[in-house]
Amino acid sequence: MTEGNFVDYVKIQVSSGKGGQGSSHLHREKFIEKGGPDGGDGGRGGHVIIRGSSNLWTLLHLKFKRHARAGHGGHGSKSRSTGADGEDVYLDVPLGTVVKDSETDETLFEITDDGEEQIIAQGGRGGLGNWHFKNSRNQTPRYAQPGEDLEENRITLELKVLADVGLVGFPNVGKSTLLSVVSAAKPKIADYEFTTLKPNLGIVEYRDYKTFVMADIPGIIEGAAEGKGLGHYFLRHIERNSILLFLIPADAKDIRKQYDILLDELKRYNPEMLDKERMIAISKSDMLDDELQAEMKVQLDKELPIQYMFISSVAQKGIMELKDKLWKMLND
Repeated sequence: MTEGNFVDYVKIQVSSGKGGQGSSHLHREKFIEKGGPDGGDGGRGGHVIIRGSSNLWTLLHLKFKRHARAGHGGHGSKSRSTGADGEDVYLDVPLGTVVKDSETDETLFEITDDGEEQIIAQGGRGGLGNWHFKNSRNQTPRYAQPGEDLEENRITLELKVLADVGLVGFPNVGKSTLLSVVSAAKPKIADYEFTTLKPNLGIVEYRDYKTFVMADIPGIIEGAAEGKGLGHYFLRHIERNSILLFLIPADAKDIRKQYDILLDELKRYNPEMLDKERMIAISKSDMLDDELQAEMKVQLDKELPIQYMFISSVAQKGIMELKDKLWKMLND
């Protein structure tokens, strides 16, 4: 998936259909002068329904959709015939989509399962035909109910990427390069900060045809939790990842300090993120010789509170071992 095709935020005006009007028809037939009321009910208006689809990874198909309008219910007719229901409108969204009220910013619901359906705008009920109102006092009611009015809402769809492993790190530490090596994804890679502005997803092939999903999250900077550098747009995609893989380059001045800063940004954005499984991958380790790596390992064993390993995407160093560890963490 190319960066330009990844859309994770859209606003749509949704309108359900009006309910059909009930009929006030009186039965007329040859040799039957006063057949009584036989007006049918109106059909219900169409719903606007949000539906989850595991085949979608982005909201791109909804980017230019400004309105979603369901059909109106048909009117009732003679012989107690009920009007046709209005046509429902389905908005298919990727799993991990959060639906919010655009006016209040209140979260209405989240779509996390394939085929899950939630009505976002309820169609109006059809009105009752006049035969419902017949009684001993009023044998020939000449009135019927109008259908209920439609519902209108302005909604915001926010995609939070659903992935097994999320790559977390500062800009330009090699997240995109790692994703391109372990999967068929082709993210934009360059030697400057913020090359990645949208998350990239890749299917990582493991042993015996097993797979898991890895997400390259755009680089975090200090202050991201307060929205600095599009922080909120980046951080929300990490919420749904099962495992957080922190990428810190081998040439970092202080590996423990970088890890603490990243962890603090996640904590300030959402403390529940600290409950996720975490691991550190020290990238660009092809620049280390065996002696220097051994010295760093002695130091890091004392400093780092979680498991870590040295990798190099360019030299393919430690990549299979990394997959092994991630797979074990996912299945434990």
